[in-house]
Parts: sequence; structure tokens; C-alpha cells
Amino acid sequence: MTGLGMTSLNRKLLRELWRLRAQLVAIALVIASGAALLIMALSTIEALKETTEAYYERTRFADVFAEVKRAPERLARDIAEIPGVRLVETRISEGAILDMPDFAEPVIGQVISLPGHGPQLMNTLVLRSGRLAEPDRPDEVVVSEPFAEAHGLRPGDSFSAILRGRKRTLDVVGTALSPEFVYAIAPGGLMPDDKRFGVMWMGRDALAAAFDLKESFNSVTIGLLRGSSPDEVIARLDTLIAPYGGTGAYARADQTSNWFLQNEITQQENMASLLPTIFLAVAAFLTNMVMARLIETERREIGLLKAFGYGNWEIGWHYAKMVLVIGGIGVGLGSALGAWLGHWNTTLYAEFYRFPFLLYRPGPTSFLIAGSVSLGAALAGSLVAVRRAVALPPAEAMLPPAPPVYRQSWLSRAAFAKLLDEPTRMIFRRILRWPLRAFMASAGLAMSIAVLIMALQWLDAIDSLVDTAFIRSQHQDAAVSFNDVQPVVTVQSFKHLPGVMAAEPYRSVSARFRHGHLSKRQGIMGVPAGATLSPVYDTERGEIEVPPGGLTLSRKLAEILDAHMGDEVEVEILEGRQARLSLPVVRIFDTYMGTPAYMELSTLNRLMNDGRVISGLNIAVDDAQRPALLRELKDIPYVASILFRQAAIDTFYETMGSTMYIFVGFFIAFATILSIGVTYNSVRIALSERARELATLRVLGFSRWEISYILLGEIGLLTWLSIPLGSATGFGLAWYLTSAFETELFRVPLVILDATYGKAALIALASTVVCAAFVRRRLDRLDLVGVLKTRE
Repeated sequence: MTGLGMTSLNRKLLRELWRLRAQLVAIALVIASGAALLIMALSTIEALKETTEAYYERTRFADVFAEVKRAPERLARDIAEIPGVRLVETRISEGAILDMPDFAEPVIGQVISLPGHGPQLMNTLVLRSGRLAEPDRPDEVVVSEPFAEAHGLRPGDSFSAILRGRKRTLDVVGTALSPEFVYAIAPGGLMPDDKRFGVMWMGRDALAAAFDLKESFNSVTIGLLRGSSPDEVIARLDTLIAPYGGTGAYARADQTSNWFLQNEITQQENMASLLPTIFLAVAAFLTNMVMARLIETERREIGLLKAFGYGNWEIGWHYAKMVLVIGGIGVGLGSALGAWLGHWNTTLYAEFYRFPFLLYRPGPTSFLIAGSVSLGAALAGSLVAVRRAVALPPAEAMLPPAPPVYRQSWLSRAAFAKLLDEPTRMIFRRILRWPLRAFMASAGLAMSIAVLIMALQWLDAIDSLVDTAFIRSQHQDAAVSFNDVQPVVTVQSFKHLPGVMAAEPYRSVSARFRHGHLSKRQGIMGVPAGATLSPVYDTERGEIEVPPGGLTLSRKLAEILDAHMGDEVEVEILEGRQARLSLPVVRIFDTYMGTPAYMELSTLNRLMNDGRVISGLNIAVDDAQRPALLRELKDIPYVASILFRQAAIDTFYETMGSTMYIFVGFFIAFATILSIGVTYNSVRIALSERARELATLRVLGFSRWEISYILLGEIGLLTWLSIPLGSATGFGLAWYLTSAFETELFRVPLVILDATYGKAALIALASTVVCAAFVRRRLDRLDLVGVLKTRE
């Protein structure tokens, strides 16, 4: 009996799956969207971690880094004797101004020495073309591949560079990638700009001669023994390098390129935990809605099955199998789509973060997690409905459900009701008599609107971020930094350069902050009182003054240090005489970028006790004389870098903006699938429930347009009601997402324009119209005789 019974139930299952195929495909697509997002995020995380670890291991990426002013080569032996140190490699690392033949602006260069004898011990270059520079050829350089691509450089080409005030012609002999510059940004920059920043490697002897560092070094990298503590090594290393102008050693975790990369992996992990959850929650809701309505229409069949001896477990398993088939289709589609999206996403990151190879080998874990979560969500959504089917006694199940009790509601008695025609009153009566069902359908539509708002909000946030960080808070055209501190009279020298309309000094000092047991390596920016070109800008209050005598901290830095207004913060200056100070927090301000700390310039100079000096200038430039100014800047020997504000804005949009548009496009597509899934199921189920009623109305003389209005008007009204609910939910999701994606580098502003709400609502309404048109065709083909012959 069981074998035959199970075979009969399986045939019934196949018939029901075919009959409900359109509805089930809609649910499967929603499940597929959630599974694809989850697999994309998990496989991207897996690929980025595997690629990063393999790259770092193969190139022996250093564990500790440090810079000094000038240290004798013999110091390397003392560093090697620090407990836990495995390898030590000294080198020379200096800044340069490059004069590229295809580019008018001065280009920032970082020149790093290659070992004079023997191979690199750490941070090994991966040659992409050509060869390494020969130690005895002073003008040969290897350039970073992204920089070479941006300027069309190949082995055999040449360009000019200013090294310590002397202009030289450098010959390109190769291109390479380095684990130190997976994410290559210029000093003071926020985004990679391969046109304006490049890394070069030269022979050690050639670079030592150019910068007068023979038998000396100014940079050291260290490899640690497995299990050694970086903090203990750093503490001992700082003691050794302090007399030589050390600016504080730091671990791999704080190395700029690696820090950016690890932050990106963390953001992917946040996405993996949030976005798929939304789609799978809606999939659970849709599954419950379809199964509940299906079981309600099959009460008599369930009673007959029980009367013929089928047990609760067999009937429950029958409906559970239907859910598993839907979920299985969704997981299958989602796995294929997720694997493709994961590979595409990882390839995008491999171009943004420059790796010489890409390891995209998603293991079974990502697919098993996505499959288990997706199927679990679908089963959880149908659990209540399946339990209801199992619990029905045969005698009760074979009876039709009790008809609703019809009473004259307050709406029927209201004056407003007299203004409505009969079809409209039918729509309102149905919604008011089944308010929970109506609310659930509207909530499903609201979730699709919420996802759209959450995705589109990122475009608003990027515009607001650029407006605040680059336009409202910065009025200079360019920021010039020097190789070393210069006397304050340099300001007047720059004011006499062609095109310079105003010049405002600043000073940057490396420091380490401590408050209690918490610490943070962070520079202090000294700004003059009444700064106008680059004032301190609070996102809530606008431009603010920096009070003298203490620290003005960004709120993120204050949170990291758990410091509040009036607290004393220990400051260890990592340059000059390396003073240790205790300074009060005199102001805390909000910013969207970084963790800056400010002091009034004269106060900072007094604490440094090295005179009235500056690290650089912010300048306003007359566009008409810009070419003449650029020519002059290329020949000033003490200029280390020039960062142009408009170039920073353009680069920000090119990197972050273009990537964000792609992701927003994906989420719009997924949210549209979500909207169609909810809308189509709601309308299709309503049609199956009301087919007899609508056919009766046709026989009584209602036109096709009127019965279409009765059926589709309900979902249209629910869609309109879902807009404010979806808008509120979307705001909540956007708030949560911006909080979850908050890092030390960026705080995404919670900005949602009215147009964003409007776009989300229009997309949802368009989805409703498409689904309504599809169901309207079925309604026009309604078999009146066949429907009216069916039982209640």
C-alpha cells in the first residue's frame, strides 16, 4: 500500500508542479537571487583570501615595516638579533617627481632600491615584462605594471625624473607587480591613480648615489618566525631605530596596501550576512503564501487521502517535497548564477587590487551553505501550512471551509462608500475582510521597494560623500607636499609662482596615540588659525576652528581610542626629537573619510620645538596660468608630491563610482525579480481563489474590464500601500547597511534623495503592471462554463 501510495502521491505532485509552474518559477527565481548573492559573496571572499595568501607567501611579503631618516647598514645586524626575527632586508625608498612625456601634470613617483647583490629576500617582484635593473647601470628602472599601462610604457622607453633636485633620464627595462602595492595609492591619496602615481625599482648603488645614502638605508622590512608576536618585535625595533629618525615601525596589518585589501574582504563578509538574508526571507514568505493557499483549496483531497489510509507523515512529506523541488530549482539556478557572478566579481577585484594571478576555485562549502540556507528558508516558510494540512481530521477536511461572515462594516455606512462604484467597494471589502492576508502581500511588495531603495541609496551616498569631502571641505586646487620640512617663508616663495593666487601652509607629523590600553598610529595635521583653503570640516556643523592647546579628533578616531572631550591622550611623536606628550581632546568632529587628528599649526610647531616650519602648502590656482605653474613645479627640488583636487574627484568616481553602478544594476535586477515574484503570486492566487466569483459576475453582466478591475485593482491598491511601508523599510535597511559597511577609511553617509524613493516606487509599479497584463490574458480566456461547474 505504501509503495503504491507513494507512487500515486508522486504523480499528484508532478501534476501540481506543472499546474503551478509559473508561480513556482517565480518563487524559484527569488530563491535563486538570494542563493546567487550568497554564493557570489562567499566565493569572492574565498578567492580573495586564497589569492592574497598565495601571493604573499610566494613573494615573501614582509611582516614588519619601518622607515628612518638615515641609518648605517651595520644596524641591520642588531635588528636581526631581535627575538622572533627571521629575515631582515634594508633598502632605500624615496619620493621623486616624474615628468612623463604624455602627461602635463607632475607625477608622483616612489623609488625603491633592489638589492645590490643577490635576489630580493622579501617583497619579491613579479616580472611582467623585460628584466630587473642591473646594479651597475644607474639609469635603469623597473616600473609598476599599472603605471606602465596608464602611460603606455614598455621596456626600452624612457622618461625624466627629479631625484633629490637633479633631473635624470630613466630607462625602462621591465614592468613588475609587488605585494607591497596590490593597492597602490600616492602619499595622502585615497584611491589608486595610476596616471599620477607610480612605483619604480632601481639598483641599490644607483639609488644610494642619487640620495647620498651610501652604506646606509632609510627603510627596512622584516620577516618573522612563525608564531612570533609583531608587537614585541615592533617595540624592540622602535628602540633601535629611534636615534636614526625612525618614524615608528608597523605590522603587515597596518601596511597601506594590505590594510585596504583586508577592509574590502571585511565588507564582502558583511554583504554575505545581510543582502541574501533579505531575498531568502521573502522566498520563505512566498513559499508560505503559495502553500497555504494551495492547501486551503485541497482540503477535500487531503480528507480523501486520509480516509484511504495515508498517514500524516506521508501527506506532510508530499507537500514538503513540493517545497524541496521549488527550492532545488532555485538553488540550482542560484548556484550557476552565483558561480559566474563570483568569478566576475573576483576578476573585477583582481583588476582593482593588482594581483599577478587569480585563484578562483570555489570549494563545495559556499554551495553547501547557500543550498542549506535556501532550502531551510523555503521549508521554514512552508512549515506552518504543511502542519495545518497534516492536522486536518478527515471529516473536517472533506467539508468546504466555513464561509466568511458578512456584516455591514463601517466603510459601507460611511459617506465615502456612497461615492464608490460597486467594483471598487468589492475591492475594499475583500481587503478589509482579510486584512492579514492583504498586509502580507503588501509587505512582500514593500521588501522589493526596500531593496531598491537600499541599492539606489549608494549612488546618492557617493555624490554626498564627494560633495562633503572634496567640495565643501576643500577650496584649494592642489596640495603640495615637501621632501622635508621647509621654513614658513616658503609660503611667500610659492605665492610668486605663476598662477598661484593663494597659498596656505600645513604641517604633518607622524604620531602614535594612546588612551588607556588602546592605541592608534595616526598622523597629526597642523593647520593655521582661520584656515580657508582646507579648513577642518564637520559634516554636521560645517567649517570649524581648531582650538589651540589640544587635539581636535575625528569621531571615528575618538571611538577607536575611547576618548571623549576633555580626556588626556598620550601622544608619542614618531619623528624629530620623538617627544612624548599628554594632550587634551579639545574638540571632536564628524567626517566621512579617514581618522584625522588636527592641531593648530603654531601649537604643533611649539611642541615639536624645531622652529616655524611646514610640510606643505594648499594652493589656489588660476586656470589660465596652470600650464606655466606645472612646468615650474616639476623643477622645484624639495617638492615631493602634488595632489590636484579635481583629479582626486575624477579618480574617486572612476574607481568607486563605476564599480558601484555595476553593483547597483545587479541589485535592481534582483529587486525586480523580487517584485515580480511577489506580485505574480499574489495575483495568480487571487485568480484561482476568485475564478468562480468572477465568472458569476460575467454571467450577471459585468464586462471583462470590470472583472479585471476587481481582480487587479486589489493588487494595485496593495502596491500603492506598499510604497510608504517599503520606503520606511528601505530607510531602515540603508541605515543598517551604512552602519555595517563603516570602516576607518570611509563612513558612507545616510542620504536618500526624494528621487530615489520615486525611482524605487516606479520600478515596483512597472513590475506590477507587467504581472497584471500577463494575468489579464488568462482572465480574458476564463472558461465560464467550466469554472461555474466546479464545486465550492
